[in-house]
Amino acid sequence: MKLTIIGASGHGKVVADIAKLNGYDEIEFLDDNEELTTCGNYPVTGSTEFAYSIQNNVFVGIGNAIIRKKIMEKLNDKAIVSLVHPDAVIAEDVIIGQGSVVMAGAVINPGTVIGKGCIINTCSSVDHDCIIADYVHIAVGAHLCGTVTVGESTWIGAGATVSNNVTICRKCMIGAGAVVVKEIKEEGTYVGVPSKRITD
Repeated sequence: MKLTIIGASGHGKVVADIAKLNGYDEIEFLDDNEELTTCGNYPVTGSTEFAYSIQNNVFVGIGNAIIRKKIMEKLNDKAIVSLVHPDAVIAEDVIIGQGSVVMAGAVINPGTVIGKGCIINTCSSVDHDCIIADYVHIAVGAHLCGTVTVGESTWIGAGATVSNNVTICRKCMIGAGAVVVKEIKEEGTYVGVPSKRITD
């Protein structure tokens, strides 16, 4: 099977490794940096403009949620795949949206819904009945307790914790190691224990 990954970066390398473990034996990258010829062990065959005409499966391997969303909205929906590392632990009833990736060691518990274009990163955990909106990034080692809702394009930083029954609005940045203990209603950056808003 062939997979085209958009975005020849460190994140793209991890995506390619997961794709290989999912049975893709022909992997290529597209990137707008003309100086790049390879990403990991795979070729960069052209710019992202070629993505809109390809016929095989495609994955947007770009960490930036705004760019990821922009590209995914232009792509042919039926070509976009999701990728799950075989060492992830995912409950049977979990729903994972198109174009999302679940990385090694991640745990997603029952009743959870993951939107499209999400990143559930290495060794993160999403407990029962969580709702993760589109283009959310749950970073390495971050933990969501039960019944958490995370709004579109929010980033939960490495090692952060979100307490039970908490809602976080869209377009927030939760800093590394932060602990969110109450609802977040305003967009912005939140850091500390307990987390507090520092910017718009």
